[in-house]
Amino acid sequence: MAASDQDTRSQRASAGTVACLSQSALDRRLAEEINRAGRHGTPLSCLLVTIGNLDELVREHGDGLYEETLTYVARALGSQVRDFDRIGAPSDGELLLLLPGADGPRGEVVARRALQRLRTIKLEVDGERRPLSVSVGLAAWREDLSGAELLELARGAARRGVVAGGLASPSPPALGRPDRPA
Repeated sequence: MAASDQDTRSQRASAGTVACLSQSALDRRLAEEINRAGRHGTPLSCLLVTIGNLDELVREHGDGLYEETLTYVARALGSQVRDFDRIGAPSDGELLLLLPGADGPRGEVVARRALQRLRTIKLEVDGERRPLSVSVGLAAWREDLSGAELLELARGAARRGVVAGGLASPSPPALGRPDRPA
């Protein structure tokens, strides 16, 4: 068993039955998956989910809403992926799905399924149903990329998704794809 698998079990970040890796455990797991993909010549995709209006909701309704929202989103994502895919929190308001063995087209299938599921999420706060402003960015690993660079590609794709989907219209969320190398 890899060290990050132990971290997965011992550091469940209040995601219920979904193991949500901490940032340090996610960094280690991403390095392991990149190493494995490089050794075996297998694909690796990363799907970054950003919740654009999470800070606003927390300011209006308290810190408890932050963990509750990430937990709910992680569970929703967990229902859309394979048992060996991993979900982690690289920074505030973000969840990253590691998709070992998933090339670009397979990653897009997962991204579309995740978007369909995330599209249905609305938070009920103070008797009001509030949609989440969600953006998804997909990036596929290639040999010249480090883990940090892969994450930045996914972030860039997620930003393009927000622009394409429009900040004023949180539903449906937008899917951003990385620019294709020339």
